[in-house]
Amino acid sequence: MQRTFSAEFVFQLFSLLLSVLLVHAVYVTLVWPNAQAVIEQNRQMVKQDASYTPQRSWFIVLKDYEQESCFVLGLWALSIMGYKARNVSRERQILDQELVPIAEGMRILPEDTRNYIRQIQSLPAADQGLLLPRALLNALQRFGATHNVQDASSSAHTVVMSGGEQLEAELSMVRYILWAIPSIGFIGTVRGIGDALSVANKAVSGDISGVTESLGVAFNSTLVALLISILLMFLVHQLQLLQERLSFETENYLDEHLIRHLQVS
Repeated sequence: MQRTFSAEFVFQLFSLLLSVLLVHAVYVTLVWPNAQAVIEQNRQMVKQDASYTPQRSWFIVLKDYEQESCFVLGLWALSIMGYKARNVSRERQILDQELVPIAEGMRILPEDTRNYIRQIQSLPAADQGLLLPRALLNALQRFGATHNVQDASSSAHTVVMSGGEQLEAELSMVRYILWAIPSIGFIGTVRGIGDALSVANKAVSGDISGVTESLGVAFNSTLVALLISILLMFLVHQLQLLQERLSFETENYLDEHLIRHLQVS
């Protein structure tokens, strides 16, 4: 368990660093140069024609540091969810294997459990830590010790339930990111409004470019933060559905491939 946690921690750390590098590289090479070019073009056109409506561009919407931070956090959250989805996929793949080979109509007696326990313990260490092998091993050990089918069933389903709760709890970092992204958007909104107020005296004399640009910062940061948050919430919901389906399919596997074959001599 400690090794799994360390591997996940290292993955999250490096994925954060990679997200920062990738997003910043895109901003340096693409977003900021194009945004500056559009802004300069609009300024020149306004000087030539006071009635000119400035060109709208997504580069201008995305150009500020708050939007860049939201994209960094969004990409980091996507990488964490991808890691979780990969783990769920591994858990579901093992459901296709016959870990306890039992022919139809065959019964498992308490004294037979040792053979099946050894088969599960012979699996690779990485597979033994998955939810289904742990539940099977727990059920067989409990049945061999208590000679009680109901006790073995309850024990196995408890393992599945605790495994589902653990998967749900491991999404806490993604939820923190979902909370942080709108907060950063709000910071951008406050900064934009503050900048607009600081140049309000120029608007009185007829130069409203500073006010409109600052208000654009306020609204753009909120827009980007909300769009990223909506996308992440949708993906988190889909990941939760996969986790719930994993727990349901694991319980069905236990009932069909083990519990109904247990019999007290």
